[in-house]
Amino acid sequence: MNSVLPATMPAIRKLHDAPGLDFCRQINLPEYGPRDVLIRVTHAGICGTDRHIYEWDKWSQNRIKIGITTGHEFVGEVVRVGDAVQRTQLGVRVSAEGHVGCGVCEMCRTGNGHICGDVSIIGIDQNGCFAPYVVVPEENVWPVHPGIPDKIAAIFDPLGNAVHTVMAAGVSGKTVLITGVGIIGLMAVTVARAAGAGKIFVTDMDPGRLQLANELGADKAFIATDPWVEKVRELTQGNGPHVMLEMSGNPDAIRDGFSVLRNGGTAAMLGIPADDITIDLSELIIFKGTTILGINGRKMFETWYQMENLILSGQLELDPIITHVIDMEDYEVGFKMMQAGDAIKVVMKIS
Repeated sequence: MNSVLPATMPAIRKLHDAPGLDFCRQINLPEYGPRDVLIRVTHAGICGTDRHIYEWDKWSQNRIKIGITTGHEFVGEVVRVGDAVQRTQLGVRVSAEGHVGCGVCEMCRTGNGHICGDVSIIGIDQNGCFAPYVVVPEENVWPVHPGIPDKIAAIFDPLGNAVHTVMAAGVSGKTVLITGVGIIGLMAVTVARAAGAGKIFVTDMDPGRLQLANELGADKAFIATDPWVEKVRELTQGNGPHVMLEMSGNPDAIRDGFSVLRNGGTAAMLGIPADDITIDLSELIIFKGTTILGINGRKMFETWYQMENLILSGQLELDPIITHVIDMEDYEVGFKMMQAGDAIKVVMKIS
């Protein structure tokens, strides 16, 4: 029998054209349609995108609708299903893919729904999971294996970014350079190690994160302001790494990464630059025969199967990346810790 749902719920929302988010104590529960699933959220991860919205940067001001409930990384329990839902059962623990494709375009019909031209993103284009209840189309629901803890299931979204980037680049048996070890870059270290990478080199501005990258399996870590390009070249017998996983979006890191990448190498690009950048296309890309892969989101749902298999294999080290688990009402603390560099991945307990 269905449990009785509350009439209202709290939510973290974007209500003002200014930095910050608002804790609303009573809003209506979201309505769901015939093909939708209503999920009681138990845990939600604070993403770098959420931080952009919190800080209200240029991208957020041009992208986010005032009044939206934020958040897109979560795990929870199915409490209601629409009349046309076919397979999702009540009481199942689930996460969900945050990119909602149109389902009928060429991209969606050829396994590329993550780059659907009419995609809607949970917590950005439609109300998200920083609330006790969220609505997701059945097609986007992902049942969570019982062997996967809640705090890990709550961060499938960024982990999927890392897995997609690593797997697209084909790192097995190859020397890998990771430029930028923020949350997803750190995840990429442990994923690349599990995927059979040879030597793994990382570069970043944060000594603490570089140390953690070493603990997660990187062979050498370099402060970005040091002359690391020559050192990496020396450690690869003058050839440079086979693969660059670009996670920083930093113009200098991108140019340096392409310069040290060996001829015929592959660059998988996930980091998003804040503005246009210049690069010597002839010398660094064309004449070197470089392959460039643009990475967006997760492949639906190939990446999700890969994530599940990697987690259940026991080869991923994710606990050190999740540095804090806090209550939903303490969300301000979580964002400020991230801004200060005192936290890496923050997960909120929602209900």
